[in-house]
Amino acid sequence: MMEKRNLTMLTDFYELTMANGYLESGMAEDMACFDMFFRQIPDGGGYAIMAGLEQVIRYLEDLKFTEEDLAYLKSKNMFSQEFLAYLRDFRFTCDVWAVPEGTPIFPGEPILTVRGPVIQAQFVETMILLLINHQSLIATKASRIVRAAAGRPVMEFGTRRAHGASAAIYGARAAYIGGCAGTACAVADRDFGIAALGTMAHSWVQMYPNEYEAFRKYAEIYPDNCTLLVDTYNVLKSGVPAAIRVFDEVKPQSKGIRIDSGDVAYLTKQARKMLDEAGHEDCKIVVSNSLDEYIIQDVIVEGARIDSFGVGERLITAKSEPVFGGVYKLSALERDKVMVPKIKISENVGKITNPGFKTVYRLFDQDSHKAVADVITLDGEPAPGGKEYEIFDPQAVWKRKKVSNFYARNLRVRIFDQGRRVYDSPTIDEIKEYCRVQISTLWDETLRLENPQTYYVDLSKELWEMKNRLIEENKL
Repeated sequence: MMEKRNLTMLTDFYELTMANGYLESGMAEDMACFDMFFRQIPDGGGYAIMAGLEQVIRYLEDLKFTEEDLAYLKSKNMFSQEFLAYLRDFRFTCDVWAVPEGTPIFPGEPILTVRGPVIQAQFVETMILLLINHQSLIATKASRIVRAAAGRPVMEFGTRRAHGASAAIYGARAAYIGGCAGTACAVADRDFGIAALGTMAHSWVQMYPNEYEAFRKYAEIYPDNCTLLVDTYNVLKSGVPAAIRVFDEVKPQSKGIRIDSGDVAYLTKQARKMLDEAGHEDCKIVVSNSLDEYIIQDVIVEGARIDSFGVGERLITAKSEPVFGGVYKLSALERDKVMVPKIKISENVGKITNPGFKTVYRLFDQDSHKAVADVITLDGEPAPGGKEYEIFDPQAVWKRKKVSNFYARNLRVRIFDQGRRVYDSPTIDEIKEYCRVQISTLWDETLRLENPQTYYVDLSKELWEMKNRLIEENKL
């Protein structure tokens, strides 16, 4: 596995100053609830994908302050001796609930909740946001690209363009959850079991006197995985003819060509014709070169003959919209075992938070098993049910519809119970398959790349009334 690092101090500095302040104010053990949620789906999409939970779990399990950490904090001359002593014996004792990785998620939903002493629940904010924001962003982008490929495998090729080592490794993990077939990142294969895939660089071809000699040597070394890069000089005049000659002579068991530049729609159609006429109908055609969901969709419409795609920088950086935007907000305090709801109010309606300790239900049609809406409820409320349920879009209350013949499923599971892990994480392949199945429950209108139908996320009547009461009480 990748070298373990103590990431406890990877935090915003104000998490430390607030923690010290809570202790100094006698509030450190006050029980608080914090929700993570996001406000907007990247790229104007219809859904996002939850990812990064396993890394959050590992972070919370490993929380500890080293002597080096304590010496650094002491050197700032800002923190009390009592606080430093508290950190020396620090142990995470909070409860955590979360939506499992691979689940389609929507704005406003509490995808992760931490309940526990405020000094702990507040401190973990930075890393929870860092881990889930990043992987959810990449998983969401990968899902869009995979859908655009319409059943053709997509390989994640972005390692060299990622924003650092962790972004490359965990980005590959997230891309796999989102539907990619494999990755160019060898460490992701070693650590997570994600198939490492790849062909050759142009430099391999340039190292030889000509393409034929370069291709022949490669085919001899890798007869069971022989994909040749044919665009170093001229795809149709030299690259494909040289590849055909090598396929005829060496007869590799698995063969393909890769095109990394030029008009891939035109080139793949011509290359496919040449390969078929030479009797190599089983030769696969792979394309790469700054692809994204829109380019992939367009070249398929143009009739490109492509068997798989290698997608790099625009996937691993989510180039079109590289910020997920998840936030972590206080939703309740617990006093004498009674939850006191808390709300943040803003002139920007989208930034008004949902108060209270909550859960999320997804409603499914009984016949089609398609998801029809999500409902956020206060903890303890019964699951939505009955013969008919009216839902509306909280951002547009005039949009109402009645749902009948449905069943409800709680989206969240308990991860930690008073700091003890109670959740058995699925394997990466199980997460990927779960993601595929859950996406299949969404309607095609929600899955559109552009102008998707808005998926309804409703508030229960009790939560809606609580939110409006708190808004009225806090008006200036």
